[in-house]
Amino acid sequence: MDADAKHKGKIIFHIDMNSFYASVEAAHDPTLRGKPLAIAGNAEARKGIVVTASYEARAKGVKPPMPLWEAQKCCPDLLVREPDFDRYRAASKSMFQLLYDITPLVEPVSIDEGYMDVTDVQSGMTPLQLAVHIQNRIKKELNLPCSIGIAPNKFLAKMASDMKKPMGITVLRKREVQQKLWPLSAIEMHGVGKKTAEKLKRLGIFTIEDIAKADPVFLQAKFGISGIRMHERASGIDHRPVDPESVAEFKSVGNSVTLPKDENNSAELKKVIMNLSDSVGRRIRKKTVYAGNIQLTIRYADWKTITRSSKLPHPISTHTDIFAAAWKLWEKYWNGEPVRLIGVTAMDLVEKGHAHKQLDLFTYEKDEKEERLSTVIDSLRNKFGEGSLLKGIQMGDDRSAQLRDRKKRGTSLEKDFLREGIFNQSDSE
Repeated sequence: MDADAKHKGKIIFHIDMNSFYASVEAAHDPTLRGKPLAIAGNAEARKGIVVTASYEARAKGVKPPMPLWEAQKCCPDLLVREPDFDRYRAASKSMFQLLYDITPLVEPVSIDEGYMDVTDVQSGMTPLQLAVHIQNRIKKELNLPCSIGIAPNKFLAKMASDMKKPMGITVLRKREVQQKLWPLSAIEMHGVGKKTAEKLKRLGIFTIEDIAKADPVFLQAKFGISGIRMHERASGIDHRPVDPESVAEFKSVGNSVTLPKDENNSAELKKVIMNLSDSVGRRIRKKTVYAGNIQLTIRYADWKTITRSSKLPHPISTHTDIFAAAWKLWEKYWNGEPVRLIGVTAMDLVEKGHAHKQLDLFTYEKDEKEERLSTVIDSLRNKFGEGSLLKGIQMGDDRSAQLRDRKKRGTSLEKDFLREGIFNQSDSE
């Protein structure tokens, strides 16, 4: 390798599909093109929450996660479709396969976005020409719009792709960080959420420039390692490689459900938590992993959301153990107010072979029986459907509400989609 090649800067693309769910629906049904469109889950039971909206709808004030009634008030001619996750999976797979045609160095990060390292792509095109080529192919072959950020690292590429939507292509160089990024408010920085932004404000830090000029030791004291990363990103520094293998890594498996109505009946809520625990347990057993931590998410009727977790004395995988941990959190943290959403998440996952538990003569037989029973139940549900073998307490008066199709149940579509091998090259037809 010569000196020039050794010191050549990276060329990273961030591909971001524009209003993905709505765009896929418009590609499937041409009558929806150019019209205000909202994708809203569980529209009949809850009058809907907007998951995403077309740019025509956004121009009229429709923004997720707006209640559907409010969206229709902003935009009386709003068209509404319920999500079709199988359709979105298929479109995403086609999009990523197209990126793989360019380079194997593709890192999917969600169902509708990913990074590409095109540094060594021999296309005969400049980076800008290559980005135009990719954008045009996705539009021509899949009829889907996307924005592309071009930069020397992942953070800047992500920030660049957000600068022009839809169908934008933006180049962001490191020397332009002070001019283009520093004037932005802190919350506009990728990786800074609402709570972090609020904490930064309390510390007198309002813009990305403020983050860059803050003392990194001070930021680390207030935010831990995230503070150091924040400081680096604000200066345009990001050494993370584009990692095609990261798609196989996972640290949590969870499911959440929006209730048909705001609920404060403890017995009904217990059924929901039990069903979610069953689903999470089944999924982690399918992945042959154990959970070292269980997290409970509660969203109240006023949209206030809390998450609480419990470190476990030993790794678990059965629905009984998951429910016990989740219910303990529920009893400790639920304030008795009506709830609109509940989530159960298994975290700190370890592979089955690495999950060590000190078993004594009194617990070994019980653990062995529970694992065998869970395996039998899983196989029966695989054969006869999600609703088979639900316990009596898990069955509400409205059976159909409890036995929804999986594609309408969770919010973990993107993680499952990425982790279940759909991007294996051998899977291409």
